[in-house]
Amino acid sequence: MKDIFGQALFDHFKGNGRNKLWINNTYGAKEEMPVDVYFRTENEMPDLELLALSRCSGKVLDIGAGAGSHTLLLQELGLAVTALDISELAVTIMLQRGVKQAIPGNIFDYRDEKFDTLLLLMNGIGLCGTIQKLRLFLQHAKGLLHEGGTLIFDSSDIAYLYEGNLPAEGYYGELSYQYVYKGQKTDWFKWLYIDQQTLQQVAAQEGWVTAFLFDDGMDQYLARLTPVIKL
Repeated sequence: MKDIFGQALFDHFKGNGRNKLWINNTYGAKEEMPVDVYFRTENEMPDLELLALSRCSGKVLDIGAGAGSHTLLLQELGLAVTALDISELAVTIMLQRGVKQAIPGNIFDYRDEKFDTLLLLMNGIGLCGTIQKLRLFLQHAKGLLHEGGTLIFDSSDIAYLYEGNLPAEGYYGELSYQYVYKGQKTDWFKWLYIDQQTLQQVAAQEGWVTAFLFDDGMDQYLARLTPVIKL
């Protein structure tokens, strides 16, 4: 897949963001993806994200770190944080912005180190794409955590998109998207939004305990998952 998302970030970072990043979907009209949200300061971040950052501890892996805004704040808090993103251009941006440790890669292939906190913000858990791949991610994530470590992420219940007419087949939070930028398009890719009840069920089946740390009252929430301790 072309690194269209990374190119949009890079152009914005270099002050050449005259073109808009669009995202096509399978449920409605195309939407603009505002690139500047990836360069937010602490004062511009919502309470949910600030709470998530405050709950990180020890050695942190920021998965799907984008332009590194969350990583930079974690560094300021004195935490040892590694930023991981599949986009090499995003990694270049992060290093230029002052992120100390930023590496390109797919989280499903990553096995280099273990951490105390795995963090995915801005619905970063969506990279799983499907419920089945979320199960694979949860299995993989256990091997990336030290004993007592946690997985922290946000997501949303998007049932409202269907106005009461949920699809008869499949999970309604498994969406398909396509980035469009400067006349170029990515392949279509799956992106997951998961409701709290389904998350809790899937996590329990994969050996995790779920705690919900925040609910904004508008379908978005923050979750912390901890592996079940085997006696």
